Amino acid sequence: MNRTAFYRPSVDVDESAREADARARAAHRIDRQREILRPLGLLVIVAVAVSAINGDPAPAAHGRGLAVAAALVLFAAALAFAVRASFITRPTVLQTAVIASMGAAGVALVALQPQGATELAGGAAVWLGVARLPRVAGSAVAAATTVALAIAESLAGGSAAAVAAGVLLCALLALVAHFVKQARTSQETTELLLARLEDAREQQLEAATLAERGRIAADLHDVLAHALSAAALQLQGARKLAERSEASLEIRAAIDRAGELVRDGLANARHAVGALRGELPGVHQLESLVAGFRSDVSSDVTLTIEGSPRMLSTEASLALYRGAQEALTNAGRYAPGAATSVVLRYGNGRTTLTVEDSYDERSPIESGLAGVGGGNGLIGLRERLERVGGSLDAGPTDSGWRVRLEIPA
Repeated sequence: MNRTAFYRPSVDVDESAREADARARAAHRIDRQREILRPLGLLVIVAVAVSAINGDPAPAAHGRGLAVAAALVLFAAALAFAVRASFITRPTVLQTAVIASMGAAGVALVALQPQGATELAGGAAVWLGVARLPRVAGSAVAAATTVALAIAESLAGGSAAAVAAGVLLCALLALVAHFVKQARTSQETTELLLARLEDAREQQLEAATLAERGRIAADLHDVLAHALSAAALQLQGARKLAERSEASLEIRAAIDRAGELVRDGLANARHAVGALRGELPGVHQLESLVAGFRSDVSSDVTLTIEGSPRMLSTEASLALYRGAQEALTNAGRYAPGAATSVVLRYGNGRTTLTVEDSYDERSPIESGLAGVGGGNGLIGLRERLERVGGSLDAGPTDSGWRVRLEIPA
């Protein structure tokens, strides 16, 4: 239980880091204040004990002295318990009972020993009741203790001036405790409001930034991505026409190179749109990735998910997504028109992603990473996987190329 809960109405479960820091500072500040005031409570115990021991009747094992001893022990035990650091974590009902017992003991001491400093016992109960209990319970304990002290003082033969002085002391202690408590609450409220104001400013700036980035992303997608998609389709048609008309190898190579550049541009445009929208991709977006690749390059791409899907860490999920992205980009670049399969398999403690293309008529490719875009993309991907404890295996198969990623998740 939070130590500041006795005066704070509620705690927002979804509070921000700034709010949590403000609450932590308030709790630390209150703990420090209690540490400073704790010796004062022990001093009150000593003062009341000395006054009771030197009073008449003195504490004894019989008669009125026994009643004085019992009241003194109850007061000392209750106040010693109330000044402990763990007292504020106790249920409110228990705190109320302890402070009320302290007040009752103070009233008994005043009734038994009207002369001396025994009124401090009741005053301590008034202070703690207002300072530590909820408003209604604290006011009730303070008021009842003050009235009872006045009646006890009056019945014990105290003068009107003594009764008035006792009531004034209790009222002053209650007033000071109230203002101290209000100051604590106001200070924390102010700090929380400042924290929320900073959060609101950040959210406003972030919302404006995201809105602008979203507008740019929409324009980029509508203009550039659509134009590149159309250009990719036109280049595929041009390639087929060049083959049908038996155009020179230079023309075919130029068309192939143009197609490769367009496909790279499509992939880069898709990445840029996602980044502008603040999207952090993962395996949950593999379906849209495959669909987009299928639409952009008009290739036969399938996605299969095996095993029971489960939550992966953000880094692991992002690594698998980037692996699929890189492998599909390479397939579109070096095996245009090839049938490509993407298989995500959730195994026992391991998750694997395999991207394999099959195209018998494509040009021979070199083995290893050197034949896939110079290897830089897969090398960077391998480093990303190693950071999450995973591994990457890429190489030729009998009919194409396979990229396999594995992570321990």
